[in-house]
Amino acid sequence: MAEEIHAAPPIADPAPLGLGAFALTTFLLSAANAGWMTKATGSAWLGYALAYGGFGQLLAGMWEFRNRNVFGATAFSTYGGFWIGLGLWALLVAPKATSAAQAGHDIAWILLAFAIFNTYMLVLSAQVNMAVFLVFLTLELTEIILFIGNFAGSSGTVKFGGYVGIVTALVAWYTSAAGVSNGIAGKLRFPVGRPLVAPAAVRGPEPAVRA
Repeated sequence: MAEEIHAAPPIADPAPLGLGAFALTTFLLSAANAGWMTKATGSAWLGYALAYGGFGQLLAGMWEFRNRNVFGATAFSTYGGFWIGLGLWALLVAPKATSAAQAGHDIAWILLAFAIFNTYMLVLSAQVNMAVFLVFLTLELTEIILFIGNFAGSSGTVKFGGYVGIVTALVAWYTSAAGVSNGIAGKLRFPVGRPLVAPAAVRGPEPAVRA
């Protein structure tokens, strides 16, 4: 008797998890930068940078590899690494800084490096959908404002970057919610908008870029 071959079931879309993890951790750090946490330690973001923004996004990135989604895999894995690395820097390196300016320059160099990465991801996100494009656009602005503020030692610029970061978090949360709404069998769907640039048709066995 011929053996039956069953196709492996598809996995759930990991993007809403990755976006939610990114949004929450970005919100906590941005609220601190914006000066909202006047009665808190200001370090509420730290544990979540490791556990949710870091590990959660890294898991989402690995699952996107399973989905053969190179854009999502690269984005989530990289920003998962960003949050883990920033958390480790805050725990292991920042306490050894000889001044606040020295620590600020560390942060500025980190953000400059990630802004370079984010620039080409922003350009390529124009082929995904409008919601994802806006996540990368607001994130680009946040990173640029914050690395300028930290290089200059300008608390006002860093505070402004915190406000832009809060907007980034809200956009990412919306995009996460849209992904969840599209992944359940319900009538309520949140629109994500068409891509600014239509992706080219992919020939052969490799699948087209997911919207």
